[in-house]
Amino acid sequence: MKDIVLLGATGYVGRALLNEALERGEKVTAIVRNADKLKYVTSPNLTVVEGDVTDPAVIVKYAKGKDAIISAYNPGWANPNLYEDTLKNYPKILEGAKESGVPRLLIVGGAGTLFVKPGLRLVDTGTLPEAWIPGVKSLGEFYLNTLSNENDIDWVFLSPAANLGNLEYGKRTGKYRVGKDDLLVDEKGDSFISVEDYAVAMLDELENPKHHKERFTVAY
Repeated sequence: MKDIVLLGATGYVGRALLNEALERGEKVTAIVRNADKLKYVTSPNLTVVEGDVTDPAVIVKYAKGKDAIISAYNPGWANPNLYEDTLKNYPKILEGAKESGVPRLLIVGGAGTLFVKPGLRLVDTGTLPEAWIPGVKSLGEFYLNTLSNENDIDWVFLSPAANLGNLEYGKRTGKYRVGKDDLLVDEKGDSFISVEDYAVAMLDELENPKHHKERFTVAY
């Protein structure tokens, strides 16, 4: 059993991660702004605390002595300052993780920085909805400019397929393929993974680490 801190547990991906972790018997401390949003989850392995995860001191308080932090933090897709807030707040989360002394930081990444062909990243293809661009670009810039240069904590940045849970929500197969920096597609040319199987991949990495200070990706 791992003893972890989960950030963003009330979000779309965060809830899938929380469910998967508790199903596996992991011990989870979820730091949230509003504890009422998780009152429907009852488990002896879950501790819900209210706090601002963009305050490094809050992360230090709850992560000290834990095995890992899994971060599904997102300022909110409807946030007009999504781009700015991501770039401002993720370095604070990284700072808090390092100060806490927690050995590992696993981050829910984006697909935008994956290559669709040599020299061309998904975010630059013009195929993504305009509303996604602020979030995709900011998380990608954090990964490329900050996280990629981080050597003081064992981090991973798990990029999903281009479509995360948009086609077959609710399906957990426990199966997925693993890649590195290139977008994975199936025999039809589709790039997809359910949010449940994305959570499986993240918890598999938590329990059996295979990636260290690097990004990897998963898809069907």
